[in-house]
Amino acid sequence: MRSIVLALALIAGPVSAHELWLEPEDFTIAPEATMTVEIVNGSDFVGQSLPYLPQRFAAFMNFTPEGASNVPGRIGDQPAVQSQPPAEGLNVLAYQSRENLVTYDDWQTILDFVEHKDLTGFLEAHAARGFAQEPFTEVYSRYSKSLIGVGNAQGSDQRTGLETEIVALTNPYTDDLSDGMRFQLWYRDAPRANVRFEVFDRAPDGSVTQKFYVTDAQGMVSVPVQPGHDYMADAVLIREPSPQLAEANNAAWETLWANMTWGIPAP
Repeated sequence: MRSIVLALALIAGPVSAHELWLEPEDFTIAPEATMTVEIVNGSDFVGQSLPYLPQRFAAFMNFTPEGASNVPGRIGDQPAVQSQPPAEGLNVLAYQSRENLVTYDDWQTILDFVEHKDLTGFLEAHAARGFAQEPFTEVYSRYSKSLIGVGNAQGSDQRTGLETEIVALTNPYTDDLSDGMRFQLWYRDAPRANVRFEVFDRAPDGSVTQKFYVTDAQGMVSVPVQPGHDYMADAVLIREPSPQLAEANNAAWETLWANMTWGIPAP
């Protein structure tokens, strides 16, 4: 399956939005090793490591071939995850943040964000709701996953119950990657068709490039990958908040951020 590449090897620049991702110390570990994972807020694979604080997340789970379990941690731990993997195979960490607020400083920042994330129809919807072209407050939440190969790394990703999420249809540690990796993007119970799928590619020398893809009619996309590289995918949707959420936070809009990280083993 071939996806549409909108921009090739763009160097990640200052207009990049702030993502929240899970970054393992190693994407592949031995069954008896400690799984060490940072929660990072930033952009272009550079950011601030956040401690393990249960009040900041609504859910933090690990899905393995043997089932699902809560990700253990101690309040204040940094890196946030420092625990034994619950099972051998593909471990899929899934993190859902609690709702947060951001207030934009100016309209141009909003325009840059809308263009970067390709939020088609937003400006028309904003005008239709009677809003002026001026800064506003937004509610946002994060839905971040990471693929970690433990031991034989066998298994597959799955829907984890996140409201929006990226599902890997390829196991990066056991499958044939000659045709790249395939993903499917979801919002609730429906695939997200024809929307931007952003990928950050970190090379062994630490340099990061950014590419934009578009999901197909089934919400699927194929991403070429290289051995020894780490990857982060991101997709954002914007919606009108519920009346209760809007009133409680004086918020005009709500964004939901789907994110996934994985690595390709070096030869």
